Amino acid sequence: MGKNYIDIENDHGETLRYRKHVNGRGLVAHGAKVHPSALVENGAYVEPGVQIAAGVRVGRGAWIESDAVIGPEARIEPHAHICAGAVIGAGAHIGVRTQVGHNARIAVGSLIGDDEIINDGEAVATDRRGLRLAA
Repeated sequence: MGKNYIDIENDHGETLRYRKHVNGRGLVAHGAKVHPSALVENGAYVEPGVQIAAGVRVGRGAWIESDAVIGPEARIEPHAHICAGAVIGAGAHIGVRTQVGHNARIAVGSLIGDDEIINDGEAVATDRRGLRLAA
């Protein structure tokens, strides 16, 4: 039986311990809170301080940086990058290879397509087709 964690040194020389999430085997750092019903696929990284609610799906190769908040039933597609402090609303969908900037806010139920960049601090709300709504 293999070990259920891995130690990785960050850019600051600190060693962080990641455990393999029971649902999907993605790596979740010590200090992150991930609901047991969330799926964190193998190859995904969840950093310390992140909060992931029930029913969330985090795809392979996705990276969720520290202190991000992912609302219930949200979907983070493979290779997406959610920067530190970002908030993803309940039921939102973040596309493949999309980057959500630091402290950005994605509204409940929004659809962000593939290969998009949401700037730092930007607030985005879309309709069900992904068309942006006026602020």
